Amino acid sequence: MTISKISGNLGGLKPNHLKKLKSLSEKRLRSDSIITLDFARSVGELSVEIRRQIGTLIDRSGYVTHLIVGSDHSIEIPHLDRYRVAHSRLRGLRLFHSHLKDEALNQEDLMDLVLNRFDSITAAVVDSEGIPKYFYSAYINPDPDASDPWVLENRKFPGQLTEGYAEEVQALETEFTKKNSNLKESQKFNRAFLVGVYDARKMRRTPEHSMDELRELCKTADIHVVDVYVQKKAADPSTVVGKGKLQEIILKSVHKDIELLIFDLELAPAQAKKISDATDLKIIDRTQLILDIFSKNAKSRDGKLQVELAQLKYLKNRLSELDDNMSRLTGGIGGRGPGETKLEIGKRRVEEKITRLEIELESLKKRRELNRKARTRNEVPIVAIVGYTNAGKSTLLNALTNSEVIAEDKLFATLDPTTRRIRFPEEREIIISDTVGFIHDLPPDLSQAFKATLEELGDADLLLHVVDISNPNYTEQMEAVDGILNSLNLHEIPRLVIYNKADNLEPEFFEKLKNEEEILVSAVTKLGLNELLSLIESRLWMGKQEKVLAS
Repeated sequence: MTISKISGNLGGLKPNHLKKLKSLSEKRLRSDSIITLDFARSVGELSVEIRRQIGTLIDRSGYVTHLIVGSDHSIEIPHLDRYRVAHSRLRGLRLFHSHLKDEALNQEDLMDLVLNRFDSITAAVVDSEGIPKYFYSAYINPDPDASDPWVLENRKFPGQLTEGYAEEVQALETEFTKKNSNLKESQKFNRAFLVGVYDARKMRRTPEHSMDELRELCKTADIHVVDVYVQKKAADPSTVVGKGKLQEIILKSVHKDIELLIFDLELAPAQAKKISDATDLKIIDRTQLILDIFSKNAKSRDGKLQVELAQLKYLKNRLSELDDNMSRLTGGIGGRGPGETKLEIGKRRVEEKITRLEIELESLKKRRELNRKARTRNEVPIVAIVGYTNAGKSTLLNALTNSEVIAEDKLFATLDPTTRRIRFPEEREIIISDTVGFIHDLPPDLSQAFKATLEELGDADLLLHVVDISNPNYTEQMEAVDGILNSLNLHEIPRLVIYNKADNLEPEFFEKLKNEEEILVSAVTKLGLNELLSLIESRLWMGKQEKVLAS
């Protein structure tokens, strides 16, 4: 038998009231009826006597598992760990409570129903003697696309209560299972809502473009985006979106079986904790998502160290806010890298680890400098491919050098720099290297960690700025890349702008760019690659000849 729990507003109750509550908590109801009239009357009479609402949670065997005493207008459900409810969409508990005022189920009642995933909720409106006058009931809507996450039943009088409740709950769960089975396998896991709050005064690009990029980041991280919420106003300092909007998101997250809330900004530790406490979901910000992708794609020792360093710096300031949300992030999306033990250690040990990583990275930096000096002595020209992430840099490197560097239609598919040689006629050759892709608002810790890698660009004789010309936002992406190159003091290095993915352009736009003598290529179809190689050769060796003649 289940041990009942009595909780809530018990202050000021007389011993005989507590005895009656204990008696109620030990009752067992018929499982095929949503509530019995005898039990409803007992609850109603005691509720009128103490002038407080009384709520009971009843399992499917009919046992009362929780008895809750509230105020004269509401009850507060104890924490039931909403985050995981076995493999079912319903909890296996129904809520029955009294209403001392003549009112139907209110918003708070319906929120309790959905957030706790109760089988159903029923309120009995009682008269001045505690006798039920009528009942209001609701259950969760099994249709995830419905406008409301609940279904309200018509008001019923005591004589209209019927049997068959167990079959109704089973049919409801069958509906949930059927809806879930219709989803593709990739849509059943890592289900997320994306949330963007944009202050027009601070935006350098449109909210739509920023959210499209967040979608692409989610695609790279194997996250299924279910819905998007965009607000064009300054972020709320407490919950980012505001209390009302957060409540709406919470309701829909439960209704659509969401596991993740991903914010298109960097959350303050206190904000992440506040939202986590309210939602019982994994809360991930844009920085954490990018760090997760970098951790997944880093292959070299250098890259792994740089990512771990960035992750530790990100987590360092959040250790004081260690809470349920951080423990949820120890596995899966947002939890790759340092791991659970790193989340549990103190700031001092984190600082020690950061210092060790920085020393090891400095050692690797010196080794790279020696390699660069060797290349300089051999006077082999260096060409560096730069550009926005997913612009096709790795595909272009493969096409130019007949290599098989990893190239996917995802953001940050290539993280570690790759170097290849190209031989030209007259015994000429160049070193061509692919670098990590750039992105708008690259997290500062990550930008700093990869600065050592990007320093190699300073030794380049020529930069190939690869642009995805088929992307509607290509001009914004070009500006972002130019800004990062300027911040690295690379603006004086000769640069060629290469418009890649030209095979995806409309014929009219293609001809327009061609007439403007822009460099149009397709790394996939190899359109324009011979002309590009000729242009690289002329820029490198003709430029050197001109310098010699000038001297």
